[in-house]
Amino acid sequence: MSFSETDLERYARHIVLREVGGTGQAKIRAAKVLVVGAGGLGSPVILYLAAAGVGTIGIADFDAVSLSNLQRQIAHRTADIGRLKTDSARDNALALNPHVTVNTHPTKITPENATVLISQYDIVADGSDNFATRFLIADTCHHAGKTLVSAAVTEFSGQLATFKPEGKPCYRCFIPEPPPEGSVRPCTEAGVLGAAAGVMGTLQALEILKEITGAGQTLAGRLLIYDALDTRFRTLTLKPDPECPLCGADGFHLSR
Repeated sequence: MSFSETDLERYARHIVLREVGGTGQAKIRAAKVLVVGAGGLGSPVILYLAAAGVGTIGIADFDAVSLSNLQRQIAHRTADIGRLKTDSARDNALALNPHVTVNTHPTKITPENATVLISQYDIVADGSDNFATRFLIADTCHHAGKTLVSAAVTEFSGQLATFKPEGKPCYRCFIPEPPPEGSVRPCTEAGVLGAAAGVMGTLQALEILKEITGAGQTLAGRLLIYDALDTRFRTLTLKPDPECPLCGADGFHLSR
């Protein structure tokens, strides 16, 4: 896959990296990544993937931009208030790099459309804000054979993990079932420091680019935890659960 002079200049800092090079940049250009949620996590993911030259970026979100979003959702601008987040994020990503393709999916992820939507992409970045969607995405990625890079953030902390269909553990080895309704306060009640969401979304984009290029060590099988107040990162090992309802011997698709 050849690069134009413009490409060589735009991606020069990638191409000179020994772990990326021209071959890695070609993989980035050929990659297709679906970002679920164009909010605090999805915003930096979308912008960094566009800047990196990921060939096809899908954005799935059914919400519109509001003023309260702008404290952390950097893919949107004040002038975008009232617009669909998919449209706003697409326009700002293309303003950053017009040489990528951005597909918009202004819809809620449901059991009826999840498989068709996810099957169009190589990697899924989950930046959703509710457990029902998280479990649906994780189950669908596992059965569709897609790599999932999942991040979460609340208040001053966040977590990040990668789940690969060919290996274990899966998302349900980590969290077997959604927590009881009301046991986890939403962002609207608990709050979130905008820059903390930016840290986790940036790390999520980084892990996606590592998965695409094969650079470094995968995060699969590990959980990264970030504490912004203590400025501390911890990495825990995630172990496969032989009784897992998804990837265990008797596993099945629980979201169907």
